[in-house]
Amino acid sequence: MKIPRNVNGSALVQALHTLGYESIRQHGSHIRLTTEVNGTHHVTVPNHRPLKTGTLIGGVLKPVAAHHKLSVDELLAKLGL
Repeated sequence: MKIPRNVNGSALVQALHTLGYESIRQHGSHIRLTTEVNGTHHVTVPNHRPLKTGTLIGGVLKPVAAHHKLSVDELLAKLGL
């Protein structure tokens, strides 16, 4: 798996819109997204430039991949990151 190093929060939010995620609120620099696809799922994306790789993989991509029953590699390909 090649981890993208230059992804910022706003680009990740736009990419997650392709999976049905909608921005429901923002508190400071953190954006809360929700989807109803495959059941309800919430994820919080920090709007930082760039995102740290640990936050990107462990905090956002792994939970989203698990919810959609994809591997992280498949998710990255689907999001175009």
